[in-house]
Amino acid sequence: MKSATRSDSTPFFGVVHANVFPPTGGIMKRAFDITAASLGLLFLSPIFLMVMLLVKLSDKGPAFYGHRRIGHNGQEFRCLKFRTMVVNGDKVLQEHLRNNPKAMEEWRLTRKLQDDPRVTTVGSVLRKLSLDELPQLINILRGEMSVVGPRPVVLDELELYESSAVYYLQARPGLTGLWQISGRNDVSYAARVAFDTHYVENWSLIRDVKIIAQTIPAVCMQRGSY
Repeated sequence: MKSATRSDSTPFFGVVHANVFPPTGGIMKRAFDITAASLGLLFLSPIFLMVMLLVKLSDKGPAFYGHRRIGHNGQEFRCLKFRTMVVNGDKVLQEHLRNNPKAMEEWRLTRKLQDDPRVTTVGSVLRKLSLDELPQLINILRGEMSVVGPRPVVLDELELYESSAVYYLQARPGLTGLWQISGRNDVSYAARVAFDTHYVENWSLIRDVKIIAQTIPAVCMQRGSY
């Protein structure tokens, strides 16, 4: 696998090869995304405002957090979330990993921690209910994400996809997807890669609608959410 080069304006085409793909689903999927995200923001605006206020009142930090992720054709974008971590999260994480070898291994394998010291009390509740993801409706309207697709990853995670990274890069990252309805953090990263590959190879609008319908009970049951 070729090493990726990075700059603020240059896509990560070198991760797999230099081909530039049209986004999975094309115009039909994009029209669906715009309609769904617009309606979502309209009907969920009371919850959106309530969560924003709750995060702001919980501490002195900002309500939103934008993390750099890799999108369609390797283009970087800021994936928006309601902030669920302490403001000095990077420092807290590094100190925690340095003092906890088991946590370091968990982070190396999954890029997540089940017992994450950075997560605030309010943030823990938002994560379990997946409410922290609501600002990504804005990413969808911007054309950086889709309602359904692979979950957005950072560059280090894309390395874990190996040759399957080509499938990830063909799609806009999704607010939900096969991984979310199949156990999320309860499944291995290899399974996550397989889900993303299968989704891109077998995309259809009907499949997207089915995944959205299955997301609701998955969120309510809090499958693999932490």
